[in-house]
Amino acid sequence: MANQSDTFIDEVTEELRRDRLYGAMRRYGWIVVLVIVAVVGFTAWREYSAAQDRAAAQAWGDAILAAEAENDPAAILAVDPRGSAGRQALTGLLAAGAQTDPDARAQALQGVADAQPDSVLGELAQLKLVMAQGAEMDAAERDAILTRLSRAGAPFELLALEQKAVALIGAGRPEDAITLIRQIQDKDGLTEALRRRLSEMMIALGETPEPTE
Repeated sequence: MANQSDTFIDEVTEELRRDRLYGAMRRYGWIVVLVIVAVVGFTAWREYSAAQDRAAAQAWGDAILAAEAENDPAAILAVDPRGSAGRQALTGLLAAGAQTDPDARAQALQGVADAQPDSVLGELAQLKLVMAQGAEMDAAERDAILTRLSRAGAPFELLALEQKAVALIGAGRPEDAITLIRQIQDKDGLTEALRRRLSEMMIALGETPEPTE
């Protein structure tokens, strides 16, 4: 008898729970549906937006490559960066590379460096400017740029240090250049090309280069 009573109570309790659940679904079910629709809609919009961005980036890349193939700075600069500062800087660098006049190239590089002095592309423009002008650049300005670019952890630290060594050689300070070159050779991250250039500088200075492993 007790078992039947317990079973009856359990059935009633379960029925009450079911009624409360159905009632809650009837009352708040539209909220659940709305949340689901919102999540699905947001996901679809995000995928569509990402696809549009990819298509736009590919179209811009195709346009800039086509302009670069013409080797015409004006054609490269005519490609719309579409509001992207990074694309604008890259366009400026490519246009500078297509310049045959040294003054025009320096002006183009300076423009990128001035527009984005703290960006990777801006620092690349500064390094290219130093390399293009070399000893013709004001010595103090050249040293200031290379000091900034060769700071620890900078994206072009090793290349800037290499240019410092070149500047020291040009200034008639071979001993200082050799010391700096040895310091560069001890750093991590040297590419084979950079290692080879450093060895060639050492040989030109009458020193035995570091043996390669």
